[in-house]
Amino acid sequence: MEEAVSAAEANRKFSFILRGVREGRSYVVTSHGRAVARIVPAVEVPHTGIAARAALIARLERQPVGDIGRWSRDELYEDEE
Repeated sequence: MEEAVSAAEANRKFSFILRGVREGRSYVVTSHGRAVARIVPAVEVPHTGIAARAALIARLERQPVGDIGRWSRDELYEDEE
């Protein structure tokens, strides 16, 4: 169950709230009585970076190589008007 905490209280007791999150508790941060954020334990997603990198490499390998000729650094940053 989530515990409601005001934004001011969350600011004052942030270390305490983080300890609670480490222990598995969740908090709803409120401002003027309305929920504005949730502080919940992070979910570990193993190998997400590895999978994302593999997908990027595979996409780049499928992309055709374009021959745009030679260019200078100045030409790269030139404004086209």
